[in-house]
Amino acid sequence: MLGLANPRWVGCLALAALACSDAPQDINITARPVVVQEVELVTLEEQIEATGELLAKDSATLASEVAGRITELQIDEGDRVEEGDLLLSIDPQKRELELADARARLAEAVANLEEQQRELVRRQQLFDRKIASSQALDKAKTALSLARSRRQAAGARVGVAARAVEDSQVRAPFSGLIASREVSRGEYVRVGQELFDLVALDPIEVEFSVAERDSARVRLGMKVAVRVSPYPEEIFTGEVSVISPRIDRRTRTLRVKARISNGDGRLRPGLFARADLGVATREKALVVPQQAVLLRAEGQIVYTVDAENRVHRVAVEAGIHLGGQIEIISGLGVGDVIVVRGHAALSDDMLVSRRNPDGSEERSEMNVAADAPDMAAGSAAPSKALR
Repeated sequence: MLGLANPRWVGCLALAALACSDAPQDINITARPVVVQEVELVTLEEQIEATGELLAKDSATLASEVAGRITELQIDEGDRVEEGDLLLSIDPQKRELELADARARLAEAVANLEEQQRELVRRQQLFDRKIASSQALDKAKTALSLARSRRQAAGARVGVAARAVEDSQVRAPFSGLIASREVSRGEYVRVGQELFDLVALDPIEVEFSVAERDSARVRLGMKVAVRVSPYPEEIFTGEVSVISPRIDRRTRTLRVKARISNGDGRLRPGLFARADLGVATREKALVVPQQAVLLRAEGQIVYTVDAENRVHRVAVEAGIHLGGQIEIISGLGVGDVIVVRGHAALSDDMLVSRRNPDGSEERSEMNVAADAPDMAAGSAAPSKALR
């Protein structure tokens, strides 16, 4: 006959019965928050980026070609001049007098030449009638030859004097701005002494170098977008005008120049410039943020999120990099949802909670499904929401 049950065993049996019952249990499962983005098709413009310097298309240091005193000065530093404008005069009156003297000497040489020609004719007639000797005839021929030489020399002196008159009037060889003035009115200048620095600013050129691997994609007439620090929000457009015929052996780069319209003169030679060349345009390219692509031992990967908010590790093949974006050649498709931020400790089939870029919760149907109460089998009581 059994005695009374031990109260200690009664308590244990009661707890076991409660554990085996169908009463609902709370399940606390945490979904890792991640920032996601849907993969879309875009029009991709491939570019070559380079740095360089702005250069004046034409730049010249004007020097004196004659010696003398500056009698007239027409311009000053910073002035704009047009091609052919008179800049200064170096004693042109003296040059005019020298030209007049040279012309007079030329007229004298011409008259002497004519006289020697007539003398030769007379000597020839006398020789033919055997009145003059051959020695006299030869002497007349020699005198005529000397007269011709003097005539040529006098003509050359006239040309030199005329050129000196032109050189005494210093004119602008091209349109531009006077960058510097080295002389003043009344100053005596020597031949070869520097007078002005003249630069042409419209158009202006940007010179830069591209890597050897990109050299085959650069061609004449290609559009170039140029940025300079004084105008950081503005883009200046130009065209490739010069491509070096050879690769620099030391730097393995190709030298390129592009011409930019600069009618307002805001761009100045010497400015540091950034040049972007659009070399190709592709329609319907897959592009993802650069931080979405991870480098692992097996290569580049991306985490995708399925309809049940679970992540999957996907190997991808990346293309070109463009300003924080990466082209995806294979591994993803249009409409795929990828993890952009929050990759830490992710693994295949892990449950995640989608977030907007600002960290707020994304209220989509898929996210609602991830956050929905997990009901135990056969129970009407809700469990704790997934986070």
